[in-house]
Amino acid sequence: METIGLILLLLFVLFVVAGAYVTVRTVRAARRGIDRTVTQARRTVEDTRLRAKRYATPGAAGELAQLRLSLRTSMRATRETLEAGVAEDPALKESLALFERLSAHGVELEGELRRLEREPDRTRLAARLPELRERTERITHSADSLRWAARERAHRFASDDLADLGREIDLEAGALRHWAPAAEPDAPSGAPAGAAQGVGPRAGGTGSGAGTGAGDVPGVGGGSGSGFDTGQAGPRAIAAPEDPEWQPGHGWQRWQKEPRPESNG
Repeated sequence: METIGLILLLLFVLFVVAGAYVTVRTVRAARRGIDRTVTQARRTVEDTRLRAKRYATPGAAGELAQLRLSLRTSMRATRETLEAGVAEDPALKESLALFERLSAHGVELEGELRRLEREPDRTRLAARLPELRERTERITHSADSLRWAARERAHRFASDDLADLGREIDLEAGALRHWAPAAEPDAPSGAPAGAAQGVGPRAGGTGSGAGTGAGDVPGVGGGSGSGFDTGQAGPRAIAAPEDPEWQPGHGWQRWQKEPRPESNG
């Protein structure tokens, strides 16, 4: 009983620890989601304010709003592009490290532009605008270069992959269209065997048995003319003799000598 109680206690502790871990992870995920939502909302509000100030406030204040808006838009788009591409292309890690260094200059410049928005001396502000404009253009140009290079790299890889895929599909389509030609049909079943194999009816003067003296014997040939034809798969039937009085065995009796009569004396 003590062992069972100890096991139940361990299971209870494990369930409590697992529940606490899941709760903490859920709270942290919810907090991150809330932070992202709040940050996005603040960013949207700030961009909307800058757009409105750019059109509503003429002079140096409006130009400052335009510089801040272009800087924020360029830096945000470049960061999103590099962070999304580095997961698929590790070569972008170096580009992302360079952007982090560039982002430090961008954050410093934006802070300076924000402080100058509250500058009451418009003359001094107008004197600083050329230098601020030049710094903003340099930073945004560098950010745009990194962003477009990353996009062109991804587009090139996608184009190369699509070209390779097209070539493989063409090869597979050609292999699917290639089939073996059909076998040639055999000779018609109604044709004689000799005609199908290019063998004609046997003639009296053909064959190796002609001229050996055995060609005069009906139904018997010599050598290779003895009823078999070289080049054929099986024996050929012997043609019937033309003499109606001839009977099997009589031919050989004609070649035998007549026996001498025995003398009585």
